[in-house]
Amino acid sequence: MRVSAVSYLNTWPLVWGFLYGPGRGIFDFQFDLPARCADALAAREVDIGLVPCAELDRLEMDFVPHLGIACEGAVRSILLISKVPFGEIRSLAADAGSRTSVALARMILEARYGCSPEIHSRAPRVEEMLREFDAALIIGDPALHLDPAALPWRTLDLGAEWTAWTGLPMVFAVWAGRREALSGDVAAAFMASYQWGRERTGEIVDRAVAERNLSADLVRKYLTHHIVYELSERHLEGLDLFRQRARELEAAVRV
Repeated sequence: MRVSAVSYLNTWPLVWGFLYGPGRGIFDFQFDLPARCADALAAREVDIGLVPCAELDRLEMDFVPHLGIACEGAVRSILLISKVPFGEIRSLAADAGSRTSVALARMILEARYGCSPEIHSRAPRVEEMLREFDAALIIGDPALHLDPAALPWRTLDLGAEWTAWTGLPMVFAVWAGRREALSGDVAAAFMASYQWGRERTGEIVDRAVAERNLSADLVRKYLTHHIVYELSERHLEGLDLFRQRARELEAAVRV
């Protein structure tokens, strides 16, 4: 069975057991940006993908309900950085790697700051983005290489913004696929891989320090404090609300 997983650091605990543990060889893995994972699943290039939640309705896929990538406050790796007051943003350069993050930025800016900027896809280089546009959306590992407190611009953590706005957790991605691909055995294998990785956080931190040029303290806090992997009913409530808001946003764009 072919599986597409996100290449960002936050995926590592989910796939560690498949790559280095007892689940090695069960699935054929490929790694890419979140949006590309969704496209590969839609094109039937893979059977299961770690899919941005903004894509679930478009894809009409089922998903593993108890496992994903979520937060219950600041997520640290989805940063909206602006050179103007947030309510004055008219143009936003977005790293298009995750459509969920772009949709979330649009929701937050409209609901909490009263603006609806034009979105422009750009590579995640914040200084170049801000030379041309009012604000920049940086996600994933590129965001982890930035220190929000040290930046000379205004910064929003979109995980914190969502939970402040809704009172609910934010779910960014889930393991999704066609119903026939997501058997009970498959779901159990994904959970076993994550549990194996969770027990080896120190090993993951050491590898991230060596390969991603990040500090051990940042990686450990990110993977054990900012990111939540096991989804409760409250997380699924947050996911349902996000999907509803995403549908409304898409309908408004079509009009």
